Amino acid sequence: MKKILHIPNYYHPHIGGIEQTARDIVNSLDSSFTEEVICFRGEKGDSIEEIDGIKVIKCGEFKKVASQSLSLSYKKLLKKEMKEYNPDIIVFHYPNPFLAHYLVKYLKKNPNIIFILWWHMDITKQKRLAKLFEKQSQYLLKRANKIVCTSPKYIEGSKYLTANIAKVTPIPSCIPDYRADYSGDITIRAEEIRKENEGKKIIFSFGRHVEYKGLKYLVEASKLLPNDYQIFIGGKGPLTEELKRQAEGDNKIKFLGFLDNNELKSYIKACDIFAFPSITKNEGFGLALVEAEAASKPAVTFTVEGSGINYVALDGITAIESPNSDSKALASAIIKLGNNPDLRLSMGNAGYNRYKDNFSFKKFSELVNDLFLEYK
Repeated sequence: MKKILHIPNYYHPHIGGIEQTARDIVNSLDSSFTEEVICFRGEKGDSIEEIDGIKVIKCGEFKKVASQSLSLSYKKLLKKEMKEYNPDIIVFHYPNPFLAHYLVKYLKKNPNIIFILWWHMDITKQKRLAKLFEKQSQYLLKRANKIVCTSPKYIEGSKYLTANIAKVTPIPSCIPDYRADYSGDITIRAEEIRKENEGKKIIFSFGRHVEYKGLKYLVEASKLLPNDYQIFIGGKGPLTEELKRQAEGDNKIKFLGFLDNNELKSYIKACDIFAFPSITKNEGFGLALVEAEAASKPAVTFTVEGSGINYVALDGITAIESPNSDSKALASAIIKLGNNPDLRLSMGNAGYNRYKDNFSFKKFSELVNDLFLEYK
């Protein structure tokens, strides 16, 4: 039985697209493999947990620099894991330069280890870091037996993936079945939200309040909307207070802060239009769009070259896509959907079918097991 070691940044219950994808891979693989995970903990102190029946080693971190976690114990714990668990296969989630620094040493010493490089995104925002770790990135790409990316669109926009195209396989990320279930209490709460906003067209958006999420353009667009629209923005982050200042005097916007899973899904279920205004390739895929599609909701997005956003949501079919960072065009797209219930219905239904055909856990699991088939 082959042993797999998964290496993401973080792991469940940490919330994030990469963390969710890592967990979905673990839960997809059949019993031909044994699996363990090593990652950061997100706080000081190491821990060993069992999640979904899998051993998860979480290394304490003491600081973050340029979104990269740093740990004093990671080197020691990875060394111990490599010696005692002795994996046959390593699945490494990129970008993660701190962890890659130590991993590279083991890959060079152990040429027989099968190395799967799960490439979520290029390093784009931190250009100095990208340059600093260029040699490391090129080694990982060359050493990889297989490279996985989350959409065909990302291959087109990445010089790294196009240069190694023979090794690259696109496997779109998914949402697990429980994330696609909007029945029961979710439906009841969604009806409450709709009654609380009777006579309003509800737009919902959520995510970390950081620059690449483009929320400031949604706030700008709100000022161009009629008063029968209500925008709810979930989540928080370093830009939260700035966004609130920007929205001052606009009663059409309400900030909800952090939402637990049920409340988040209730707002998705309740909304008429799902807004996803991300503006850069830092948004490599857009799992939130899949959640909206699973709830049969039409979306508004921006064009983001090289990102998977416009692969997940198809312009004119499941969403209306606007020129990047164009608040006026975004407002026009929202009004077009808001004024046309039939269009919302047809795009919502098309979105649900796209979720079922491309982004369900069942489809993801099939593709993952096909990828690992030759290593059984």
